[in-house]
Amino acid sequence: MKVNWKLTIAALALSLVAGIAVAQGPGPHGHEGLFSGHMMEFFTDYLSLTDAQQAQIKAIADKERPAGAPLMEQMMQSHQAMTALVTSGNFDEAKARAIATQQSQTMVEMEAQKAKTEAEMYQVLTTDQKTKLNTWIAKKQAEFQKHMQDKAGPPPPPQS
Repeated sequence: MKVNWKLTIAALALSLVAGIAVAQGPGPHGHEGLFSGHMMEFFTDYLSLTDAQQAQIKAIADKERPAGAPLMEQMMQSHQAMTALVTSGNFDEAKARAIATQQSQTMVEMEAQKAKTEAEMYQVLTTDQKTKLNTWIAKKQAEFQKHMQDKAGPPPPPQS
């Protein structure tokens, strides 16, 4: 179980890094993409990315972005289907499970694509930048783990 949490935390932290200098346009509902704006600036400055590195990372993101659009559309459609089912007044657990299964499969595809893109972006970094980034990721993992432990509170007392 601890290994799964570590992998999840690592994936989340690396997700933050994936778009190191990617200039994404507005996302759904007019929000900036996760890796644009302040996050892009942060990693560009934090890792001292060169203009060439920024261009390489942007090219990787631009190349991979079209593959993500259909997956996002699938996720939005399944979310709408689940909402419609829940609010229909005629809940069908089998349909809910089918929609949830579809969402899970779409999420697996999205995560695999994201991991591939992040791995390509990571290879653009120098050894020193990778070391600095790995240190930052470890710090964020520790902060997240502490947050989750604090949130969970102490374990329940043993029952007699």
